[in-house]
Amino acid sequence: MPKRLALAAAVTLLALPFSVAASAADGSAPTATKVAAEAKPYKVEGGKVDPGTYNGYRRYGESCMRCHGPDGAGSSYAPDLTDSLKHMDYDTFAETVINGRKNVNTANNNVMPSFGTTEDVANYLDDIYGYLKARSDGAIGRGRPQRIGD
Repeated sequence: MPKRLALAAAVTLLALPFSVAASAADGSAPTATKVAAEAKPYKVEGGKVDPGTYNGYRRYGESCMRCHGPDGAGSSYAPDLTDSLKHMDYDTFAETVINGRKNVNTANNNVMPSFGTTEDVANYLDDIYGYLKARSDGAIGRGRPQRIGD
């Protein structure tokens, strides 16, 4: 089982509550430096993507697009994930997707439902993250990506 998938499964089982100021495993808050230091979770060659990133595109379209809009670009209902992933590390992304979150105050009424028991999301969290991270990094553009080897 890939390390990140194992993390998602562990987070699902523990059902840890998520706070808006989530911290990384070492107790520090995610920073732009930490996010930039992560290994690229995707592979792009000549504008074409690896199978995992392509699968992430497909899974995103099935489960995430209705709220976060086409290509992760956001909507009036949910934020632009391509912008969010410029500042959010994998662990925070996984915790938010698996456990959901509430950001309700006088200025916001944002609720992200938990997808920890949604197999099409939880089992493919690495792929979804890879696709969105590739979009966030500008490695791929909008629309359906082509696969390496096609």
